[in-house]
Amino acid sequence: MTDSYVTITVHSKTELTINKSRFIGYASPCSLESEALDFIRKIKEENRTAKHNCYAYVIGENSGIIRYNDDGEPGGTAGLPILNVIRAKCIVNCCVVVTRYFGGVLLGTGGLVRAYTQSCQSALNAAGVSEMKKTTDLFCSIPYPVWDKFRYAAEYLPVQIENIEYGSNVTFHLLYCSNDKDHVLPKLQNASDRKLNTLMQSELYIPWKIK
Repeated sequence: MTDSYVTITVHSKTELTINKSRFIGYASPCSLESEALDFIRKIKEENRTAKHNCYAYVIGENSGIIRYNDDGEPGGTAGLPILNVIRAKCIVNCCVVVTRYFGGVLLGTGGLVRAYTQSCQSALNAAGVSEMKKTTDLFCSIPYPVWDKFRYAAEYLPVQIENIEYGSNVTFHLLYCSNDKDHVLPKLQNASDRKLNTLMQSELYIPWKIK
């Protein structure tokens, strides 16, 4: 399990016209190869009359699965340029399909490479690239008398406090990058006069902004 990885978090669709050919770029987050294949099938179904539906995908936090396909374009002019853009941005768990509706003008090998590269870049930019970091989610409880002091300290630390509920004590979810445990927890325990209680712990990946 890596500490962080780069991916996209939303679907996107962009379109470019280059020498009368339409290039439609689609990007989708995919954590499994089956999801990537389903996405490719969906795009092909939506564009059954298109001349080409070329694609590339990288699956796994360590890029364990890498596939690309030129779908009838000259070898190395479509799928590989798409893959090269994904890998240059160090993106994983992502699939990009570029659909081409031929406009009657031959682009040549270099023109195809540039067109598919540009289409992939456009689709990824529209999807937005995020750094997903391994995050610890602590479900916590704290007495009211130290709550304000605790929250004040948290404002100056790389943590997030979510789902606050006010009952007999204050309960909430405390999120922090797992690598920051030794940095943030001692300070928060001190701020709570050692009265911060952890009720449940889990780990997940979420996008982080630097404070």
